[in-house]
Amino acid sequence: MSAEPFSFKLLKTDGMARRGEIKTPHGIVNTPAFMPVGTQATVKAMYPGQVRETGADVVLGNTYHLMLRPTAERVARLGGLHTFMNWPHTILTDSGGFQVMSLAQLRKLDEDGVRFQSHIDGAKYHLTPERSVEIQGLLGSDIQMQLDECIKLPSPREEVERAMELSLRWAERSRTQFETMGGPSKGQGLYGIVQGGDVPDLRVRSAEELSKMPFEGYSVGGLAVGEPQDVMLRMLEITTPVMPVDKPRYLMGVGTPDDLLESVKRGIDQFDCVMPTRAGRHGLAYTRFGKVNLKNARHMDDPRPLDEETDCPASSDYSRAYLHHLVRAGEGLAAMLLTWNNLSYYQTLMKGMRNAIEAGTFEDFYQKTKADWARGDIATL
Repeated sequence: MSAEPFSFKLLKTDGMARRGEIKTPHGIVNTPAFMPVGTQATVKAMYPGQVRETGADVVLGNTYHLMLRPTAERVARLGGLHTFMNWPHTILTDSGGFQVMSLAQLRKLDEDGVRFQSHIDGAKYHLTPERSVEIQGLLGSDIQMQLDECIKLPSPREEVERAMELSLRWAERSRTQFETMGGPSKGQGLYGIVQGGDVPDLRVRSAEELSKMPFEGYSVGGLAVGEPQDVMLRMLEITTPVMPVDKPRYLMGVGTPDDLLESVKRGIDQFDCVMPTRAGRHGLAYTRFGKVNLKNARHMDDPRPLDEETDCPASSDYSRAYLHHLVRAGEGLAAMLLTWNNLSYYQTLMKGMRNAIEAGTFEDFYQKTKADWARGDIATL
């Protein structure tokens, strides 16, 4: 029996900003959406129920890490990733390609795929477009990614073009494997990934060629890899107009709150980034008035919460003085509370953007959010 097909509904636009809904077998994803990163089948320092309560409709799992440990086959035997990690909502998995390029040892890439050694124990693996999709199918994720080659920027044009062309060929092979495994009949989606580095005509060509393939969604990859924000935004301005209007658009690995705001303004629907969780584990809080570094001594005697107006208990129920103490003492509760605060703030930001697009007031929301960040976290003691 086939599941209801994967679908995307564009509900409203305001300028280039888009409000939509992605429907998967595990629920509705309201877009624009930020997807917390659950690399090893867990969002670090958070319970799954807490992640959901922040407003997250979807989390991300990492193919590279899960194929190494505990293995996709084991997860499949244990009922799939949703059951394994106790997250009954939508899951997106990446292809593993970025981690192979950044983490694996002694990697060798050719037309067929990439051979590499695990960064954990040195075991040898061969990841092809087919194997990447097979792993994601075993995990049972709702949204899956083609295997691509992500190169660092800046790189010579010929190298960017070579990687982009290879990624297009791998896109076709990924799609064939996805259909062979019955992904569409299970209601799952496979996204193609636009590459092309910081070269405008290569970005356009990649987007145009991918648009001819029957993907359920389209990602913008190969950005947030060290280039300045203005380069990333310029590439989005060039790329999103050539992407299908009726399919979701996902900017991979991005980013700061400012990146999210600017990218939604340029037509992006989905994001993921380790930034809010990683920052939380290192004493950094994101708030309506910018970043707050709880390591700083100025918080030592500050009785104020991070944000008294939020619904998040981590943000409203604990003083900055206490959070500063936890951070300085190296207590695990510091990471838990600050991660909770940060994910709540990110989801509040996304909800604010969705509401503003629906109301046709996105530009007002954009300007007010920027003004609040510019004001900064002024002490009122």
